[in-house]
Amino acid sequence: MLAFSIDYYGIFFRATQSVELFCTYFIMARQKKPVHRVQMTEGKRNIIHQLLEEYDIQSAEDIQDALKDLLGGTIKEMMEAEMDDHLGYEKSERSDNDDYRNGYKRKQVNSRYGSMEIEVPQDRKSTFEPQIVKKRQKDISDIDQKIISMYAKGMTTRQISETIEDIYGFETSESFISDVTDKILPQIEDWQNRPLDEVYPILYIDAIHYSVRDNGVIRKLAAYVILGINTEGKKEVLTISVGDNESAKYWLSVMNELKNRGVKDVLIICADGLTGIKEAIAAAFPKTEYQRCIVHQVRNTLKYVPDKDRKAFATDLKTIYQATDEKKALAALERVTEKWTPKYPNSMKRWKDNWDAISPIFKFSTTVRTVIYTTNAIESLNSTYRKLNRQRSVFPSDTALLKALYLATFEATKKWTSTIRNWAQVYGELSIMYEGRLPE
Repeated sequence: MLAFSIDYYGIFFRATQSVELFCTYFIMARQKKPVHRVQMTEGKRNIIHQLLEEYDIQSAEDIQDALKDLLGGTIKEMMEAEMDDHLGYEKSERSDNDDYRNGYKRKQVNSRYGSMEIEVPQDRKSTFEPQIVKKRQKDISDIDQKIISMYAKGMTTRQISETIEDIYGFETSESFISDVTDKILPQIEDWQNRPLDEVYPILYIDAIHYSVRDNGVIRKLAAYVILGINTEGKKEVLTISVGDNESAKYWLSVMNELKNRGVKDVLIICADGLTGIKEAIAAAFPKTEYQRCIVHQVRNTLKYVPDKDRKAFATDLKTIYQATDEKKALAALERVTEKWTPKYPNSMKRWKDNWDAISPIFKFSTTVRTVIYTTNAIESLNSTYRKLNRQRSVFPSDTALLKALYLATFEATKKWTSTIRNWAQVYGELSIMYEGRLPE
């Protein structure tokens, strides 16, 4: 009896990748172009020579066809070995076993080299269960990860389906693409429930709106993203939630979720004027300071200002939030209000109404303010999320939106390996300002 604990896919794909390398070397050699990082041994030269004797390789397409043929033959041989193991004797041997080989069944599969037909050995009792290509398996191309990668880059199921057909030469339905991406839903759930750090110096909360189809009706849903700066000064997306309810009750549930995942303290939460957020923070994290996002505050002020006055107005606003202390900031607020209110009556109202949530920044140095009131940390992430809006005008469901957001987040955060600028200075100042609340 043969012991089949072999990693068939690993062996086969390493072999075919080597063949691709050899064929590429040959074509480049014909073109008299030097090849780097390919160590040509006598064994490799012999393999290339054998391939040239068997196939008339002139182009990359010829390599594709050759590999497809080799793939089919290799799979058949491996299945023959599996059948030997199943029956207990090899093809050329005699046996008293009442089960025996019963020809072949043709099967169409999708491979990394395109759609192809393979021959699957059959036995009389139909008890043979091949492992290299299992029963009812139609795809051997390891396509799932490629689909998920394309989905992460913001492509729609239709675009992915068309791309796969262009590249691999076989059709995939949009429902198939959706089924593949659904495989990440358990990962999303695990990620959403993973343990968090006990202390976060700064959290940012932001919302991006998307159009989602719900029972045939298109409505706007908000994706709320919570981005944290941990005690090491590195960015970390804590959670993403999709919904259309913004209230103190909603935000309290979000805050409590963070607490249930291990968060015990947050020094500063920076957010726009989300309905109920201030009350929820006070209830869940009483010692946490709520800081209104200055960038959003400025944008909201300039939203209804014509282009002709926008630059001058923005310059005047800087005198408020870049003031050296709160007293000078209040004086600047009065000057700007007196100057622009006659022309734009409601433009400065939000600054006065929200001053208690704007003013915390004035006790910090410029270095710390830059981290808190500018949203560079979350704006770069939001640019990734906005691409989803440009590529998909409407999401088919809130689940589809959540999958896209999760995968986009995963792609964006791959590069988050370094600490934010001047973190040592920022951490030192925060440690003094919030004495005893940060790890030493």
